[in-house]
Amino acid sequence: MNHPESYRGQQVVVLGLAKSGVQVAKVLDRAGAKVTVNDKKERDQCPEASELEALGISVVCGGHPDDLIHSGVKLVVKNPGIPYHAAPVQQALALGIEVVTEVEVAYHLCAAPMIGITGSNGKTTTTTWVGKMLEHAGLNPIVAGNIGTPLCEAAEQASPDNWMVVELSSFQLKGTVDFRPRIASLLNVAETHLDYHGNMDDYVASKAKLFANQQPDDVAILNWDDAVCRGLVPYIKGRLIPFSVTEKLDTGVYADPPYVDGEEDDVKRQIIYADEKGNHHTIIDIENIGIAGRFNVENAMAAVAIAVAAGADPAVLAAPLADFKAVEHRLEYVLEHNGSAYYNNSKATNSKATVMALNSFKEPVVLIAGGLDRGSDMMELLPLFQERVKAVVAIGETRTKIAKVAELAGLKQIKVVDNEEDAARTLTVAVQEASKFASAGDVVLLSPACASWDMFPSYEERGRIFKEAAHNL
Repeated sequence: MNHPESYRGQQVVVLGLAKSGVQVAKVLDRAGAKVTVNDKKERDQCPEASELEALGISVVCGGHPDDLIHSGVKLVVKNPGIPYHAAPVQQALALGIEVVTEVEVAYHLCAAPMIGITGSNGKTTTTTWVGKMLEHAGLNPIVAGNIGTPLCEAAEQASPDNWMVVELSSFQLKGTVDFRPRIASLLNVAETHLDYHGNMDDYVASKAKLFANQQPDDVAILNWDDAVCRGLVPYIKGRLIPFSVTEKLDTGVYADPPYVDGEEDDVKRQIIYADEKGNHHTIIDIENIGIAGRFNVENAMAAVAIAVAAGADPAVLAAPLADFKAVEHRLEYVLEHNGSAYYNNSKATNSKATVMALNSFKEPVVLIAGGLDRGSDMMELLPLFQERVKAVVAIGETRTKIAKVAELAGLKQIKVVDNEEDAARTLTVAVQEASKFASAGDVVLLSPACASWDMFPSYEERGRIFKEAAHNL
């Protein structure tokens, strides 16, 4: 797409209200475009509509009219969650109209260089960490997008001496054209969102768009231990900084000594940054990082690589690594009850995220899992069920699949919670059942391995109900 000002006097359609849609509509309206915002929800479910109409922006709720998309429309900006098979998107593509997401609009607006962070798991933790590191280093970050100010709003406020730090999903990246982050990081790739993308090829290609427009003076940061990430190396045009927990690297960020599968967890390790001049900088003892788990070591390494690429002195990064505590709903400690520790990991919306969470605990785990059924067989969980899990409480559409894996793992303590009169009640019962399995010294963990949408509007709501139920035990 072009800069928003190039659409002055032109017709633009924004699909989907929500925060990003509202901000995009305002930006394009201020640029002089003739903006129509459309949402399939009924008008009484679109509280933002009145605000936009007061600005003279046309708002159409309650469905997608047949005449919404026509040859006179020059641009469609869609909410990332709207699938590409949706009728107005298909109509636009058939007419050759460009379809983008808010990220593309914000990129053209933003005076600050952008840092883009994506991955199947760990995006929010890493993005938050990078913001804190850059702030500690005096580099003026703005954390925006999924976890901060709406991206278009932040982009309008940014100046060249800021760094715009942006968490990006595959949904957002699929709708980009010219987007060029000066620093781009792919944390990992797991099988997820296939109901949206259709197949892994499309999912990986969407993630890879993060690097598509980078130039040799840009920086690409990749998880060297992830085969899919490493497979993208031939397509990387920017300067590569890898990170690894299993290999010592000549250049990049690594764990010393490396992690070896099956090795005891109490080995003393450090995070090391190896620069291009052959210097190896000790960043921090891993035991001093503020949040536990090998996967959080990977997130910390990615954040270190990003911060150094942005100009931070490696010597100042230990403090934000040590001071950082878990982001809400991401391996978040809730309370202790009868000697058992309760953790909220509602953001685990795929099985790999739950594997990562289970690997973070040495204690026996009573696991609450289950949610939206996207067709996965959940067998990735089997080894961890055998090694780390004491009991399983299964909920949601995948409850029978979760229970089957638990049975195959040889677990004897399995409870399937059928849907109660409402979702909150179902999860509350699950927490009560989990507490019956738990003994002093155990961990009770909500880590669903599934999206929340079969029961809750968001993983945040699911996590909030879990915490409330734990406090009410």
